[in-house]
Amino acid sequence: MNVLPKSVQNLINEFSKLPGIGAKTAGRLTFYLLNQPKTELEIFGNTLLNLKNNIKFCSTCFNITEKDPCVICSSSQRDNETICVVENPLDVLAIEKTGEYNGKYHVLAGAISPVDGIGPENLKISELIDRVKKQKVKEIILATNPSLEGEATAMYIQKEVDKLKIPKLKITRIARGLPMGGDLEYADEITLSRAFEGRKEY
Repeated sequence: MNVLPKSVQNLINEFSKLPGIGAKTAGRLTFYLLNQPKTELEIFGNTLLNLKNNIKFCSTCFNITEKDPCVICSSSQRDNETICVVENPLDVLAIEKTGEYNGKYHVLAGAISPVDGIGPENLKISELIDRVKKQKVKEIILATNPSLEGEATAMYIQKEVDKLKIPKLKITRIARGLPMGGDLEYADEITLSRAFEGRKEY
């Protein structure tokens, strides 16, 4: 027997659909909202409703934006000759937080995964190739995830870009290695191999 009002249970069920949110956390979030003033709930609700209405994809890099082109693509302060290729918008956010990169981006909207029925044609790879053809690019940084899908995607892009035979165009892959605080004994062979490949003089 469910003693909760239907509207409360419905919201718990909706929160539970979000990634990383279990039933207990969904319940806590729901009861937190119940204790908020109605005006705060209206702001929260309107923000949710406007999320899809205000957000679009940049026609150049395919990152999420409210203006097209996005703030990064339209910035004259960014290096226009370097493109960092990532799988999704959260990757852009992660790289921007480091403050180490000042070029442009290209968001693929996923990675090649035959098991999930995702091929190159389902991603923004052809758009990347078109960009490289039209735009003067000196370096493409492949920053896909260090997974089998990410590696397959990076290799596919490298082959496609190589076919263009653009002189002096450099294709690089972000270095991967051991995380801070990690133990060597728990690292897999690929991670250790990459750590050795990316070593620097101390």
